[in-house]
Amino acid sequence: MKKSITALAALVLAFLPAAWAAEPAPITTLRAIHSLTNAQASHKLPVSFEATVTYFRGYESTLFVQDDGVAMYVVPPAGAKLVAGDRVLIQGTTADSFHPIVASQSITVLRHGNVPKAVATTFDELSHAKHDCEVVTLHGVIRSAVLLDHANVLSTSLEVVTDGGIVSAYLDNGNLNTTKDLLDAEVEITGVAGGEFDGKMEVRGIVLHVSTLDSVKVIKRAVASPWSLPSTPMDEIFSSYHVTDQTKRVKVEGTVTYYQAGAFAVLQNGDKSLRVMTLEEKPLHVGNHAEATGFPTVEDGFLTLDGGQIEESQDRAPAIPRPVTRAQLSLSRNLYDLVSIEGRVVSEVRENSQDEYVLQTDGYIFSAIYHHGYGEDLQTHPMKLIPLGSVVRVSGVCILESSDPFAGDVPFNLLMRTFDDIVVIQEPSLLNVRNLTILVGVLLVLMTLGGVRGWTLERKVRRHVAASAEVERQRSHILEGINGAQPLGEIIDDIAGMVSSMLHGAPCWCLIGDGAVHGDCPPETNQLRIVQKEIVARSGPALGTLFAGLDTWIKPTPEETLALHNGARLVTLAIETRRLYSDLRRRSEFDLLTEIPNRFALEKFIDAKIVEAGASGMTLGLIYIDLDKFKPINDTYGHHVGDLYLQEVALRMNRQLLGGDMLARLGGDEFAALVMLQHCHPDLDRIIARLEACFNEPFVVAGIKIHGAASIGVALFPENGETREELLKVADGAMYAVKNLRHQGKDRQ
Repeated sequence: MKKSITALAALVLAFLPAAWAAEPAPITTLRAIHSLTNAQASHKLPVSFEATVTYFRGYESTLFVQDDGVAMYVVPPAGAKLVAGDRVLIQGTTADSFHPIVASQSITVLRHGNVPKAVATTFDELSHAKHDCEVVTLHGVIRSAVLLDHANVLSTSLEVVTDGGIVSAYLDNGNLNTTKDLLDAEVEITGVAGGEFDGKMEVRGIVLHVSTLDSVKVIKRAVASPWSLPSTPMDEIFSSYHVTDQTKRVKVEGTVTYYQAGAFAVLQNGDKSLRVMTLEEKPLHVGNHAEATGFPTVEDGFLTLDGGQIEESQDRAPAIPRPVTRAQLSLSRNLYDLVSIEGRVVSEVRENSQDEYVLQTDGYIFSAIYHHGYGEDLQTHPMKLIPLGSVVRVSGVCILESSDPFAGDVPFNLLMRTFDDIVVIQEPSLLNVRNLTILVGVLLVLMTLGGVRGWTLERKVRRHVAASAEVERQRSHILEGINGAQPLGEIIDDIAGMVSSMLHGAPCWCLIGDGAVHGDCPPETNQLRIVQKEIVARSGPALGTLFAGLDTWIKPTPEETLALHNGARLVTLAIETRRLYSDLRRRSEFDLLTEIPNRFALEKFIDAKIVEAGASGMTLGLIYIDLDKFKPINDTYGHHVGDLYLQEVALRMNRQLLGGDMLARLGGDEFAALVMLQHCHPDLDRIIARLEACFNEPFVVAGIKIHGAASIGVALFPENGETREELLKVADGAMYAVKNLRHQGKDRQ
């Protein structure tokens, strides 16, 4: 379900500032809270007021209340159980959102009564948020009824066409048998009004929260069921298309931050930015002030100005790219903003319409794209080549791949204006993907060069065109598999099949050093002449043996030697390439000093276990460990001793965990462990006791006795948080609280 103000408020609350030092007197009326500005509400002012519940959806933490003609969204406490009509006492604090909201700390049911009378409204009033959060009645025709499944709770999304626009009504009823008859019916729907928002808290749609089917009053049913209509030829459906659009033209102004002739431009004014769709191909200059006129619409879920006409002035007002992080861009709050971000180049591709740089930052992949101008000569304007592995700073307009800002980390890309928008700030190291690719390519050439030429000449004499084409296809498929994600066993099977084709269908198989057999090994080999080729490694013992079984009457030929030679080299390339890939993957997921998982591996492990625990009801414990007085150890005995100490600490702590748990080094002297708990607190207490006890005995490294200690903080899933970020934040805060208590205790002594 596309979330409305419910998810938006939850997102806003995750980033609220700390409560202020002096607690003012609570605000006691809903009207007084409603009169606050967002800036005032952001100070988390205390509130204690009565109101009537107008809508409550527990599994989604959605609560609306109303009193004396004023309505508001409230974030309910966990486990709240309310029904519409409950008169409640709400205590909590204010927060900023689309309008001020309340984050409740407690809700007390005083009595049960009636829901406030609904106010008749129109689309235009709702689009201006005139009745935001109020109980309203809206007249329209139901266009569609779609079943939704959220947290295993079924509901129905109704698309309602009104005089002015389309409204989404979310009905707490998951029985399509009772709603499918509503299609094309003229209805009056009563529910609580809300809005759909993008990541920048801009309204992009209207929502009604409807409690029961009784709130959908049918004025006039459809003349006929949609399924009784006559079939229309697919190429004639446009004849039924009809739209009456009364959208009014608007004008906006700002600085041109991006322009693609014949497609769209982006204007930015302060912290606001907007995409303007235009068919104009006249030149516009990035950095100039401009005015645009057109018709507001929502396209692909994004607020857009359509049918744009743009007039620029010669006044320069260039926008400065705002430095951002990957996490900020993934929150959707910088849609169409001019931003800059750093990343490492992993690939670059020139296409007819665009140049694309694929970058990696914080373990995430995104693209920086430069669109070619219409009719641009690509030879005259070559692509700016960046060495792979380089760290760059790229500037551009942020675009999103998803219009739902509440779907977690939203994928994003950047649109560059010129090649000057990508700047190298750090050259790549010698150990990078490009050099490793060259190394693998050289290895491939060295291993196949000698055999390929002879094999090609022999092929022209011994085999016809169709057979040679099949062998070449197999070889290309094998090389693609070696450089791709195909399992090693399947690749060796394919190599054995290729050698078999070269030997006119003779059975071929491969015995690998670990005892595995791949290919077509016949059950009886006494009646065959067996030829074999050792699979040689670049260093160390042989990797295995490649066999072929030929009829005894066939005389040995150079062809069979060449086939086995080429096959053995391809097997060597496949095995050693996979070993190289496995080594690189281990380096990316393990801390090279302590040989335990690193932060990246731990974050993936936490995310996977959260999904597993959410389905099974299991409890997880995240333990944050910070070594005490590690810096003095480095300063006194040197970094070599400090590194040896970290290795010994990691070894001891790892022995305290059970199978299935993970200890990781986050960096420096910080570690974290994720453990699975059967009995929650007792199990966690035992593990923490073992971790603390492993510091009782001194560490002897390089002949030096070191008395170690650590500060430990913990967080429980789902008790202290339901996401990786929440658990890490709680555990880190708990650890620092322990560390501060120790410092305070020493200060008192």
